[in-house]
Amino acid sequence: MAKILVNDGISEQGAQILRDAGHELQMTKVEQDDLINELKNYDAILVRSATKVRTEHIDASPGLKLVGRGGVGLDNIDVDYAKTKGIEIVNTPAASSDSVAELVLMHMFNLARWGHASNVTLRKGEWNKKKYKGVELSGRTLGIIGFGRIGQSLGRKAVALGMKVVAYDVVDVAVDYDATITKSMDEVLGAADFVSVHVPNKNFLEMTSEHFNKMKDGAYIINCARGGVLKEDDLLTALNSGKLAGAGLDCYDNEPKPNPDLLNHANVSATPHIGAATVDAQGRVGLELATKVSNFFAGKGAVA
Repeated sequence: MAKILVNDGISEQGAQILRDAGHELQMTKVEQDDLINELKNYDAILVRSATKVRTEHIDASPGLKLVGRGGVGLDNIDVDYAKTKGIEIVNTPAASSDSVAELVLMHMFNLARWGHASNVTLRKGEWNKKKYKGVELSGRTLGIIGFGRIGQSLGRKAVALGMKVVAYDVVDVAVDYDATITKSMDEVLGAADFVSVHVPNKNFLEMTSEHFNKMKDGAYIINCARGGVLKEDDLLTALNSGKLAGAGLDCYDNEPKPNPDLLNHANVSATPHIGAATVDAQGRVGLELATKVSNFFAGKGAVA
């Protein structure tokens, strides 16, 4: 059976699946600087977003057979290099979709009704009842860039709120609710009052001033995907000029210390990368990840 370093935590249900399969778990976190010396002692490592598994860690760990990511994005793992060494890479793309979609909606509500700003000023003793004039989501158009599991979950919830949904993806997608799906990103940008971006990383898309300028004046943009998919300097320019009315951000270039000009901007609703941080999602993440890892070491393949 495998010796597994669970470096960023896993749900108890997931841990129990691995223990029941006979695997030995090390649950005490190894700090990033020490990982290069410690990883060689394990057959597998399970991470979330905090731990990075890079080329140097792979080279120093000839016995490593699997890297598992509890979540969707894999930009903290040198995936291509790992595969050249025969290392299996698994993640959990389905488990957190609803949680991330709900966080996007939270940011949309915050921006539409000034929830982020009015909460702070009220706590400071300011009664700005007439200052915060909002808009309704119902009847407005949500543009979704990247119409995979999370984008589709978001679209379904937005339709239930009375929004129109127009979505962009490079592949053919079909859903069981009313949505316009196109392969023209410009069509989405031009039509949407709110735009939510759902791509794996900035290698797929980095939105710059060129994209923001194609959006409606006074539109809003949400990034609960990955840091880097919005060029932050260009975003600040669009916010400061009034081209964009607001931004909802859960992911940043420089985590865990994002640009303070963004965090403190009056028109930014900000959270600290908590898209999948619900009890529900983490339970599903742990189960999905543990099942894939167990299947792999049992010779059944990683896919559950």
